[in-house]
Amino acid sequence: MTLTPRAPEAITPDPPGETTRPLLTQSWLDLAFLHWAADPDEVARVLPAGTVPDTLNGVTYVGLVAFRMHRVGWFRLPGIPYLGTFPETNVRLYSVDEHGRRGVVFRSLDASRLIPVAVARAAFRLPYLWSRMAIERDGDTLTYTSTRRWPGPRGARSRIAIRVGEPVAEPSELEHFLTARWGMHNAFFARSMYLPNTHPRWPLHRAELLECDEDLIRAGGLAAPTGAPVSVLYSPGVPVRFGRRTRPGGIPTP
Repeated sequence: MTLTPRAPEAITPDPPGETTRPLLTQSWLDLAFLHWAADPDEVARVLPAGTVPDTLNGVTYVGLVAFRMHRVGWFRLPGIPYLGTFPETNVRLYSVDEHGRRGVVFRSLDASRLIPVAVARAAFRLPYLWSRMAIERDGDTLTYTSTRRWPGPRGARSRIAIRVGEPVAEPSELEHFLTARWGMHNAFFARSMYLPNTHPRWPLHRAELLECDEDLIRAGGLAAPTGAPVSVLYSPGVPVRFGRRTRPGGIPTP
């Protein structure tokens, strides 16, 4: 694992800029953030070229994030109510590139709508997978379930239940590190790309983990986590705007 030549950008709870010409718009709602500490050397081997694990005090993390995608839309068009609204659960890692841009890398994104899955795989080369999914709420308890259909490994699953607690008045450095991410690193036709995003500051809540039965992390090519997560958070959600992809040098693509 090599060091990046430029120091990582500051971790800020608010986006560093604006997205005036969005490529995509959507909302992320009812999110459960589960995180475990991970070995940076293990994470490094599955990251796209041009990135290394982003670390806080020498530690990186693997995240399991379950939520409801709401009304995905292109450019400034209204979001799609049915095809653009669905449960999603992703396995993500934390990355930084040679230009100091912090982001996330997705190892898998399970979603319950086949057409959006096919479009995201074809147009963005994202590891979306079609799964049978549900989100149920009973008072302050939310349960997220997922069973993979295609392309596999078929049957990979997760079941997460959390109880939502009090709002987080002052997020810790770790909580900002895990949630305040303003871009995504991805390999696109064998080239490294960075897709920036903006959204309001996360409204975060403490959460109690009631149940976690999953093998999505192992299916994503990582060691299965041991022990309880080091961080469990909930957010009611935020509206999100994605900008255009940028090449490694930071130049927007046409």
